[in-house]
Amino acid sequence: MLKVLLYGYATGVTSSRRLEARLASDVGFMFLAGQARPDHKTISSFRHRHLLAFGALFLQVLVLCQEAGLVKLGRVALDGTKVKANASRHKAMSYARMAEREAQLAAQVKAILDEAEATDAAEDAEFGDARGDELPPELRTREGRLARIREARAALEQAARERTGNPDAVPEPKAQRNFTDPASRIMLSKPDGWVQGYNAGAAVDDTAQVIVATAVTVDTTDTRSLPALVDQVRANTGRSPRRVLADAGYASDDNFAALDDRGIDAYIALGRDRHGAPVPPPPRGRIPASLSRRERMGRKLRTKAGRAHYARRKAIVEPVFGQIKEARGFRRFSLRGLEAVQAEWMLVAAVHNLGKLFTSGRADRVLPGRAIGSRPALGGAFA
Repeated sequence: MLKVLLYGYATGVTSSRRLEARLASDVGFMFLAGQARPDHKTISSFRHRHLLAFGALFLQVLVLCQEAGLVKLGRVALDGTKVKANASRHKAMSYARMAEREAQLAAQVKAILDEAEATDAAEDAEFGDARGDELPPELRTREGRLARIREARAALEQAARERTGNPDAVPEPKAQRNFTDPASRIMLSKPDGWVQGYNAGAAVDDTAQVIVATAVTVDTTDTRSLPALVDQVRANTGRSPRRVLADAGYASDDNFAALDDRGIDAYIALGRDRHGAPVPPPPRGRIPASLSRRERMGRKLRTKAGRAHYARRKAIVEPVFGQIKEARGFRRFSLRGLEAVQAEWMLVAAVHNLGKLFTSGRADRVLPGRAIGSRPALGGAFA
């Protein structure tokens, strides 16, 4: 089952139903499954049952990449990308709209109940003690919608209280909650526009584009994820990166301080450079003691060495998202809920790293006797 999942994510086949179909029609899937043909329910159940194991799998693959010499941690680049949730953004509703819709549905439910009560009274008078079997379908539907809206309102109100520490806090009128995947958020994703999704982050090593840490958040920006990603690199590999490269989405005084405290040489952009804008001359002389952390970072990025280090950022991390989204077609999570999505992103990262290990030609060094290089079908999946 695990081999089927790994091969599926490597070839852009992630839904349980599509995997079931491939097990009956694709020789590669048939071989890996040993001709077994589990149905989509079994595949889905296996994936949900082993969410925690995907994190362990990611770490095991990362260890193999380290043993193969594909992780040096000289330079690590951070970035995030928006990935669609398994939910439509049209299934979301704002807090203000919830109050309006709740009142409408409550009135409709009352009207239906009043009509039903009047009908019952009339029928009782005509036929005696007659009994109906079920509530009218239109009442069941509206009551269900009303319950879901009230549940969503309560969740938004609880989140506002927790966020502010004020027991009387009320959500912003435009605060939204999705009914299909309540943990997901509306986010701006170029070039797709506004999507219902998650912010998936990765820390990528310069040596072979191996992912050394992952993150999935509901924050629309990357800023707050930097310290956790950097700490996760150390937890996953046993070492901290020597240098960290990141775009302006990670620029904040707190992040500069966090990297200073960890003794990491940071190169974080302070803004987006305009295309064709003149390059400022490199700074000269001693660094003034009065400069703030942000001013020091700006000065550092103008040096010749700073420009050279930061120029590597795009080449390290952005191709990884291209390989995941374009080459392997992963643009939408199959699972729902933040915990499940985090596990699925680790599975995606593990598949990516397996591809780097395979294409490096060093897999047989760390997996003796497995003859990975003799399986061209797997190579095609990671091309």
